[in-house]
Amino acid sequence: MTTPARSRPTRPLRPKGQGQWALGHLEPLNPNERMKKDQDGLAVRDRILNHYPYTGFAGIDPQDLRGRFRWWGLYTQRKEGIDGGKTAILEPEELDAPFFMQRIRLDGGRLTSDQLRVIAGISTRFGRDVADVTDRQNIQLHWIRIEDVPAIWAALEGAGMTTAEACGDTPRVILGCPLAGVDGDEIIDATTAIEETVRRYVGDTSLSNLPRKFKSAISGCADQCTLHEINDIAFVGAVHPEFGAGYDLWVGGGLSTNPKLGVRLGTFVAADRVAEVWYAVASLFRDYGYRRMRTRARLKFLVADMGPEWVRTTLEKEYLTAPLPDGPPPPPPRNEGRDHIGIHQQSDGRLAVGFAPRAGRLSGTTLTAVADLADRFAAGRIRATTTQK
Repeated sequence: MTTPARSRPTRPLRPKGQGQWALGHLEPLNPNERMKKDQDGLAVRDRILNHYPYTGFAGIDPQDLRGRFRWWGLYTQRKEGIDGGKTAILEPEELDAPFFMQRIRLDGGRLTSDQLRVIAGISTRFGRDVADVTDRQNIQLHWIRIEDVPAIWAALEGAGMTTAEACGDTPRVILGCPLAGVDGDEIIDATTAIEETVRRYVGDTSLSNLPRKFKSAISGCADQCTLHEINDIAFVGAVHPEFGAGYDLWVGGGLSTNPKLGVRLGTFVAADRVAEVWYAVASLFRDYGYRRMRTRARLKFLVADMGPEWVRTTLEKEYLTAPLPDGPPPPPPRNEGRDHIGIHQQSDGRLAVGFAPRAGRLSGTTLTAVADLADRFAAGRIRATTTQK
């Protein structure tokens, strides 16, 4: 009779580190993290202005071209004639055309007619008369040459606009209701909260190396048009029985290949604490977010693994100056469509008109016409929506 072979004792598997800074995992675990550790993405601005316009597209460092440029809203464009099936088998340099998409961030979707004319002029002069309104209230231009970026930025910044952190592992544009301040049914006007948050934190290097992008919405809209459920962080208009109008806090939403709806933390955020709480959640994501695998580096995965109770407790213990009171959920949306397309009554007795470009595609020529109409009928006020409208 044969004796059975003695099996070796099995050792418990050691869980892989997820690159969480708060747990001491500071060494980069993938090329993207190494690129960010080598130099902050925002630092590429000087090279874009003073070096690459003279070297041309061919002289751009690959880490800048496909990495840090995004911190200033610049993405490479695919060469014409290459279908999507070849993107997985060709090298990046075989895919890239010598042009860029330039994203302009419009926090809250707010624009003046003068600002829209600047964008229209850039589109017609530098971007083949193409402009796209996105589903996050940005405007994107195409066919941009690196040699023209300094002039484009000068025009945008001279009109009070920016491309800073329009892409990259950063806090992206903050969504807001396009009828903020004029819709008589809104729970609270979030305009000031958005402006303060942007003023204090966009371009802040303490948040310019997040594990992945960080999408935000701050709105008191009765229609909940910013679709708070699919943002990393969202402040949703709600009325507290003791403290009055403010916000219900949601975290951990997102789409892509692993869609997850955000969850309520059960807290009430007063208007004067929005910027503080927003920064606290972004900082928690920076410190505890997963950095090992890009496919799991969004806040939604951390929230799904740890739960809303852990998020709230960690925020209050480690990041906030004072705990947040419990709060009620927001009321249901006023409108099933959750948009502002069509003609709507404003609180001042005037009307708001929402219109829908086909797939968000416009031209610089059309944008100029919109600006002229806004001057004629709307005191120069224009807003982008979260539905490419």
